[in-house]
Amino acid sequence: MTESSASFELLPGDDHSPVLLHVPHSARAIPGDVREGIVLDDAGLERELDHITDAHTAEIAERAAALAGLRPWRFVNRLSRLVVDPERFPDEREEMLAVGMGAVYTRTTHRAELRAADTDPGPLVERYFRPYARAMTEAVAGRLAATGRAVVIDVHSYPTRALPYELHGSGPRPPVCLGTDSFHTPPNLREAARTAFSGSGGTGLDSPFGGTYVPLEYYGRDPRVSALMVEIRRDTYMAEPGGPAGPGLERLAAALAALVTAV
Repeated sequence: MTESSASFELLPGDDHSPVLLHVPHSARAIPGDVREGIVLDDAGLERELDHITDAHTAEIAERAAALAGLRPWRFVNRLSRLVVDPERFPDEREEMLAVGMGAVYTRTTHRAELRAADTDPGPLVERYFRPYARAMTEAVAGRLAATGRAVVIDVHSYPTRALPYELHGSGPRPPVCLGTDSFHTPPNLREAARTAFSGSGGTGLDSPFGGTYVPLEYYGRDPRVSALMVEIRRDTYMAEPGGPAGPGLERLAAALAALVTAV
């Protein structure tokens, strides 16, 4: 049975699968009352959504789930990251606060104003961020209870050319960037990903984006929870920015399915 709210959805996989495909940035939907707090006009907002959305990543995960040897579970954000970004720290630990992109963004990808600088993030954090975090924690707990381990694979994409908001945009931009964590990304998971995506043009580690997502209840504490971020360069599967998917989507979905099957 599908578990969902207005803002996210847990799509069940095989009871014996430890894998949870996490898709946090694929949606463009913004509730009307949240839209009122964004200062961009409609055309400007659509342009920003083109740049900030990890377009078609939900489709990549859906296709990979269908192809995998054992269907993984999927946790999909159904709202734009311009509502809240569920992968940010909701406090001063978040380095992206330096460019106005904490859990609630106040600046755009091009560092223009998105919301008033004095916007209180608290209401949006309570309404959207915390329920999402609780649900992801429960989803991971479900895999641990069922299989004794959980493997969170974050499915993202990133632009071919660095955008002004990127703090580490000067490094390599491989076709597939693998984001890792020293505690939660064991070598066998990293190497399985390298092998699975070997036919996708090459992989790199932690550039331009590093790290991976683990619910805070488990982060740095529970080695049964492993995690990897898969960042796919957008020119490998779609027209940038915000355009349609191309034939590369199926190839990448098959590679992601191979990773899911391997772990």
